[in-house]
Parts: sequence; structure tokens; C-alpha cells
Amino acid sequence: MASIDSPATDGATPVVGAFYDRFPYPGDPLQDGPPPGYNWRWCYRAARSHCTGMAPPPQSQLRILDAGCGTGVSTDYLAHLNPGAEILAVDISAGALEVAQERLRRSGGLDQVCFKQRSLLDLAGEGPFELINSVGVLHHLTNPLKGLQALAPLLAPGGLLHLFLYADGGRWEIHRIQRSLALLGAGSDGEGLRLGRQLLQQLPQQNRLRQRHEQRWAIDAHADANFADMYLHPQETSYNLHSLWQFVEGAQLTFLGFSNPDQWNPARLLRAELLERALAIPQREQWLLMEALDPDISHFEFFLSNRELPKQNWQNREVLWQARLERNPCLWGWPGQSLMDQEMQPISLSPDQFDFLKNLDGIQSSTAKLSDLTLGWESSLITEVALQLWAAGVLLLGLETKGA
Repeated sequence: MASIDSPATDGATPVVGAFYDRFPYPGDPLQDGPPPGYNWRWCYRAARSHCTGMAPPPQSQLRILDAGCGTGVSTDYLAHLNPGAEILAVDISAGALEVAQERLRRSGGLDQVCFKQRSLLDLAGEGPFELINSVGVLHHLTNPLKGLQALAPLLAPGGLLHLFLYADGGRWEIHRIQRSLALLGAGSDGEGLRLGRQLLQQLPQQNRLRQRHEQRWAIDAHADANFADMYLHPQETSYNLHSLWQFVEGAQLTFLGFSNPDQWNPARLLRAELLERALAIPQREQWLLMEALDPDISHFEFFLSNRELPKQNWQNREVLWQARLERNPCLWGWPGQSLMDQEMQPISLSPDQFDFLKNLDGIQSSTAKLSDLTLGWESSLITEVALQLWAAGVLLLGLETKGA
């Protein structure tokens, strides 16, 4: 059972905790069995590979913190995508924690998780954690930077911190509706919920706020808890890229990159000469360009660490042939040539790629290397296929080094 272990230390905690007691969030339904699909950002091995190019060696003592777990949707994935990990899941809302514990009981992941009713500001001494997940939490603190500064010391050396924060640009209509409801006297309660839904129903069909809600947010806000979280939350901060990077620097952490990199790829919006120009500018300027060009970016999701993490590109053949091989656990449809990759996008394996993975599956070892495969191919073809699969995120590669 959740227990109250320490007092709240953020000015917004009492009102935010009461809000989530009324509207346990997220409002995803409970179900029996493991959660549907996967989210690689909550799989430590896949996340580490994304950030460094290398999957970590097998760990018997992997520790994960879900800081602000809400109703346990993220906790459920963390448990099932990291079998054997020790997970601490904290939240300030007793109501949300009750739902979270029932979710994990029904999914079969409860034995891995310790739930506590705690503020993430009051976790000194609980670390170190190899992975900290805090999605949609820090922006609801009065002082989000204090929250990040509280999480930073809990990271193991070179550990990963995954955050999700609101972005100014893509929430313009949400901010206008929030201000409108405040002016109309709508509170963060059931009456406010009624007034909020009534407002969006009464605005003229051609009103941009109504159109935007119906086109972009209606499905996300279908559940009452989700609608309230979007339009009635009593405490919220949002960022642009410049303020985001200042925020990260304020906790003396290193920005490793976005966990939705396709969103930030100039090739998504540009082509020909303009794309060439975009790709020629520094990485951060590319991100600033995409922020300027895409007014739909409503959040930032990204990885941080407490140190620079070297990135392996596996172009050195000798190094590649010393690598540990592992099929990415975040795939759908294996065994088969038509899969959903870790981004839940369709991918078709070539016959050689399919044979490579089938052969790897037949090796009963967690330290399999390319030299262990029994394909009968030239080494050059093995190298080529391995790099293809790694680049596609289907194959994870690792080294037995401290930096892996």
C-alpha cells in the first residue's frame, strides 16, 4: 500500500495533489494482462541504445524511478519492458496511486514495484537509479527547476533521465481556453469540467479554438481526467527551446537529445536546396528551425544525463565483431518479415535480415557475437546486414566496457 513518508515541499503540491485525487490521470482504462504494445522510451536497453548507440550489458541490479507515476500507465510499461528491475514509483496523489496499484496488480507487474505517496522533491538518499522517468510532472511544480535539481543527484553515474515537458508553441489554443475558463470562474473541479465541455460545444463551428480542439485534442481529452488535465490544471509551466536548455543547464545536466527525433528532422518539412541548407547548420540551430516551422509541437520529450555519453557508430569492423548482439525487445510481429519497429512503424525485413535474426534467436547465449552466427556467409555480408539492422533499430549492439 502507498504510505505518506514525508511532507510536501512545493507550494503547488496540496492543490495539485487534490486535483489529481479528483481526476486521477492519465485516464487510461484498466485491463487484465500486460499493457498493449510497448514504448521503447521506457525500456532501459532500447533507451540506452538510442542515446549512445550501445545497449548496456545485462544487469542484475537495475533500479528505475518513476517520479510522478500518476495512475501507473508509465509504471506498467517500465515493469514489463524491464523484467527483474527494481522500480520505485512515487506520486503525491493517493487517488492516482490507488489506480496505479490496481493497474499493476491486474497486469502482473506489481511484484517489481514499490509505490509510495511521496513528492519527487523528497527522495534524497533513494538513489542511485540507472533510469529515471518523469513524464508530464515537473511543469506542474511552482518551481520546476527545483524538481529537476532534486532528481539529478538520484541518477547513477551516466544514468538516463527521461522527461516530458509542455512546449509553448503547440499549446496556444489550450492556453486560450484555460484563460477563458478562468475568466468565467471555472474551477479545477467537476463544475469546471462541466463548464469547459460546455464552452467547447457552444463556440461556433468556425471558431478556431473549437476547430483545433476537435481536430487535434478531442480524442486525447475524451476521458474526463484527461480533459481536466488539459484545460483545468491549477499549475502549469511551458517552455520554448531556449528556456528548455536554460532549465537543463540550471541542474547541471547534459542534454542527450530528443526521444522523438523524427519530429525534429528537417527532412520532415523541407527538401532540395532548403533541406541542404538546414542540414548544414549546427544541430541546435536545426532544432530551433523546426520549432519555428512547426507550430504543432506541443511538448518536448528528451533524455538527460549527468555526464557526456560517448556515442558508438560501429563503423570500425573490429569493434563491431566484438559486439554483443540482441534483438530489440520493442518489436511487434516477430518472427516474421513484416514487423512494427520500436516507433510502431511498419518495417519489412529483407530475406537476409530475416535469416540473420532467426539465426541469432537460435543462439542460447546473452553474449552472442557475429562470430557465433552459423549463416555460412562471407564476413562482409554479415557486417553489412548487422549494420542495416542496427541502423533500423531492430538489432541492439553492446560492448563489455564500463562505458556501455
